[in-house]
Amino acid sequence: MKGSELMELAVQARRRAYTPYSNFKVGAALLARDGRVFLGCNIENAAYSPTNCAERTAIFKAVSEGVLEFAALAVVADSARPVTPCGVCRQVMVEFCQPEMPVYLGNLQGAVKKTTVAELLPGAFTSRDLEQER
Repeated sequence: MKGSELMELAVQARRRAYTPYSNFKVGAALLARDGRVFLGCNIENAAYSPTNCAERTAIFKAVSEGVLEFAALAVVADSARPVTPCGVCRQVMVEFCQPEMPVYLGNLQGAVKKTTVAELLPGAFTSRDLEQER
């Protein structure tokens, strides 16, 4: 699947966002290695901290279905520049995605930035850090 096709699916996912507080709707489309696509949108809560971002929604949906191998992720919002994932989403991506996996960041005006998981969170804390002898 092309990055542009994945971006269009992220735009569609964005329409389902539940954002009564910020009205900042984000959509994500996660392509699994087996060809399945998992869509996610951000879901807000009045208490704010229970809010879940679109990227994590897509990843958690896939993981809950037993899918753990991913090929690409697209994220879209109505922002001036291509939207970037928050720090928590970047850490979750590092946990479940390969460092070289492409990530397409976009906005509704058609601007797209292609990056990788490793570029989004250099020096990431990973499971290898927990394996060190103490």
